Amino acid sequence: MAAILLDGRAHASRLRDRIARQVTALADGHGIAPGLAVVLVGEDPASQVYVHSKGRLTREVGMRSFQHRLPADTDSHTLLNLIASLNADPDVHGILVQLPLPSHLDAAAIIDAIDPAKDVDGFHVQNAGRLAVGLDAMVPCTPLGCMMILRDHLGSLAGANAVVLGRSNIVGKPMAQLLLAADCTVTTAHSRTRDIADIARQADILVAAIGRPGIVTADWIKPGATVIDVGINRISDDEGKTVLVGDCAPECASVAGAITPVPGGVGPMTIACLLQNTVTACCRIAGIPVPAV
Repeated sequence: MAAILLDGRAHASRLRDRIARQVTALADGHGIAPGLAVVLVGEDPASQVYVHSKGRLTREVGMRSFQHRLPADTDSHTLLNLIASLNADPDVHGILVQLPLPSHLDAAAIIDAIDPAKDVDGFHVQNAGRLAVGLDAMVPCTPLGCMMILRDHLGSLAGANAVVLGRSNIVGKPMAQLLLAADCTVTTAHSRTRDIADIARQADILVAAIGRPGIVTADWIKPGATVIDVGINRISDDEGKTVLVGDCAPECASVAGAITPVPGGVGPMTIACLLQNTVTACCRIAGIPVPAV
């Protein structure tokens, strides 16, 4: 039996509808308009597409969008000054510096210059630390979206064996922490893990976040498992066209009980969760609860 496809586009659309209602409630009840500032350094084509999409969706839900595009040779002093000004701007509640940055810029130093309260990417060391010890924190958008998809499909995750393939600060580590907080038994596997396929086969929930196209094959999947494919890999097809594929080979869908497609799975949820984090940041900064709509 083919796996259920977990439709990230539909889930993201519903989430954006809820965010739009929250934004309206904030405007009507408090006279506040959440604002998201996105900083792009250089002209990386994929980054330009992401930034354009983020700006469009920000405006569609009624939030303010501030975009700052800087040349590739921008020095750290200039970029840090811009971040300082955004930190101080009361109209800006969320700050995102689009990665990757040009190689001459220290991404860690730039991220750590962002006010943790406005760090809607959830990458600041303070937010990472708060998440690790179970305190309220800005949660990285991709793991947050994965958790929403899992809860929507499975309900309670308590007691499930969860395996996370990958240990990045952006996805793997925070994903494992969120699953642990949801009372899963969590294993993190990575490039140095021995018998990684055997470990993956134990998973009721398998999150593939390695960044290698098709590395997870059908024999890695426990029959009936729920598989979250975070991989977004660009490869050339037989006609030389660039296509997006996940970390899971297509035949995984013949074994899994449910799986996120690529494209159309986790990707749309990442941007929707960025918008949700901006609303959350706005409310925390203003000292008011997120509207229950």
